[in-house]
Amino acid sequence: MPWLLLVIIVIALIFDFLNGFHDASNIVATMISSRAVSPRTALILTAVSELAGPFLFGVAVATTIGSEVVNPAAITSGVIVAALLGAIIWNLITWYFGWPSSTSHALIGGLLGAVIVASGPETILLAGLEKVLLALFLSPVFGFLLAFLTLRITYFLARGATPRINTVFKRAQIGTAVALALSHGTNDAQKTMGMIAMAMVTTGYVAEFRVPWWVIAISAAAIALGTATGGWRLIETLGGRFYKIRPVHAFGSQIASASIILGAALLGGPVSTTQVASSAIMGAGSADRLSKVRWGVAREIAVAWLLTIPVAALLAAGLYVVVSLVVPS
Repeated sequence: MPWLLLVIIVIALIFDFLNGFHDASNIVATMISSRAVSPRTALILTAVSELAGPFLFGVAVATTIGSEVVNPAAITSGVIVAALLGAIIWNLITWYFGWPSSTSHALIGGLLGAVIVASGPETILLAGLEKVLLALFLSPVFGFLLAFLTLRITYFLARGATPRINTVFKRAQIGTAVALALSHGTNDAQKTMGMIAMAMVTTGYVAEFRVPWWVIAISAAAIALGTATGGWRLIETLGGRFYKIRPVHAFGSQIASASIILGAALLGGPVSTTQVASSAIMGAGSADRLSKVRWGVAREIAVAWLLTIPVAALLAAGLYVVVSLVVPS
């Protein structure tokens, strides 16, 4: 195996670990906030499910990231390194400030910024980019609406129930959290798989784009390890800053998030787990009343979402200038 490929794999796995660390909040925040399970139990349960997800539901997202966004002929090892480093830096910045931004946006932005500097904007595959952007920007809307509807239907079915029904919602979160973690591992770990598979081609290790089993295994393991570690700053943001989350809100938002993320993964759409989970939490709260949600917090997060692609692209573009001096094309 070429030394350069080994270096890229290490960088990609660091990105994958930070992805799990950064996005653990998406899955466990509502469980912890509604006191369904303890924080450590929530993280361990989620990490195990994250590990299993990519093995159960295929690699359609990896194929999208690796071969449909940018002309494969324009992808070099330097582009991959710069894209990953740009995404890593932005993820660390948003983690530090407690902004639940999108690691998916960061990676797409990094890839676009690096390849435009390296080979020009004409190397962008507009059809594939449109597919990715539609998935990224429409999925939060669907997450909000589905969570809103799920809560309204749940309230209708549970009308007249005693407060003891909260125990049912707490226990049900074990199943919904596992489903959400499986969907997150399926969708997000595949982005790292796609980058590693591209690097295998650019370094000459394989002749054509494919995702072998060992790439699936190490990518799934890295994101699971990151999730088990947990990003507590972001858990606090998603778990309490929007509104006081009750078990029914956690249950409804997890069902909505898991449905959207897993559906997108099966279709090859690399959605943002952070965006979907955040919008689903807001949708669940809005089912009570719109004023329940602290929309000022939502605006802060929306600004971080909008900044992610352009800032990650600029970071990667600048990094490519430096990386290209060291990494061969």
